[in-house]
Amino acid sequence: MKLQLPHGHLDFPAFLPDATLAVVRTVDSRDLRACGIPALMMNAFHLMQKPGSSVIQALGGLHRMSNWDRPIFTDSGGFQAYSLIRQNPRFGKMDERGITFQPEGGQRKFLLTPEKSVQLQIGYDSDVVICLDDCTHVEAPRSEQELSVQRTIAWAKRARREYDRLMEQKKLTGGQRPLIFAVIQGGGELDLRRQCADALLEIGFDGYGFGGWPLDSSGSLLSEILEYTRQLVPAQYPLHALGIGHPHNVVTGWQLGYSIFDCAMPTRDARHGRLYTFTNPPGQDGGLNGNWLEYLYINDERHMRSSRPISEWCDCPTCQQYSLGYLRHLFKINDSLFLRLATIHNLRFMTQLTERIRLNSHA
Repeated sequence: MKLQLPHGHLDFPAFLPDATLAVVRTVDSRDLRACGIPALMMNAFHLMQKPGSSVIQALGGLHRMSNWDRPIFTDSGGFQAYSLIRQNPRFGKMDERGITFQPEGGQRKFLLTPEKSVQLQIGYDSDVVICLDDCTHVEAPRSEQELSVQRTIAWAKRARREYDRLMEQKKLTGGQRPLIFAVIQGGGELDLRRQCADALLEIGFDGYGFGGWPLDSSGSLLSEILEYTRQLVPAQYPLHALGIGHPHNVVTGWQLGYSIFDCAMPTRDARHGRLYTFTNPPGQDGGLNGNWLEYLYINDERHMRSSRPISEWCDCPTCQQYSLGYLRHLFKINDSLFLRLATIHNLRFMTQLTERIRLNSHA
């Protein structure tokens, strides 16, 4: 199964690294293409602040600005507002109009409405526009979840109207048209998840996302709620597991029916010296049986004199050209080359993981 977008197609499953501010930290577009990255996840909430919409427009939109010719998804800012405001209300507020916020250290106040979020994303030349939503934690009280669902539905209606208006104005149809996804909220309340999904399906979107923080307080994936939410959406619609990117959780998410994943974890882990490796070659089943994932910590002294690559089954430029001993040396002297080489490896691991999942699915 694949998704056809203005800047190319997406084979499922697809992992999108977070390029929040139009960059995957420490690597460039050539590195990303060498890793087989199919698409990037950027963020309208942050980009409207830095570098700002007028700069993005002057530089020709996100694709031209970042020299990326493959698809770009843009998150609306709902999760970022959750992170910023719900945890510290002095930074802003959410109401029926949208999200009013003032970044820490900033002088200017921003109002992000459902309409403004769609306008920004389409103006940035996004391939997939995501509706503004009201994000919650799964353990938030029911009253908060009810308000989140009401707002998410109301905002999705407004976002869809604005999207349709802009498509008609720009005369974008067929393969030129960016897709629009809505986000299903409801926390751990199954009836609210159903209420939200039913309302969003009635409005009509090209795909849907799993909304809210996807882990419980102990860091475990909310598998039962993810599975239930997938069952609410007809199989012909792709479902985006927003914020899910731990390798084990990607495999679980795919098994539950999710096809698109994005997360900052693999690149963040790389920069901190936690590298991902497979314990076996792909094989006919994709090599995903048993304990297939192992972490390699570059700071470990046993790597000091090792001439081995990070992984003998990895074809990334880092593993093809550099030894563990050299990578550990770069890490210890705090050289920025380590950040780039480690990020390249973990990103290639994630694209190899999606390739193995496809092998496993066809076995």
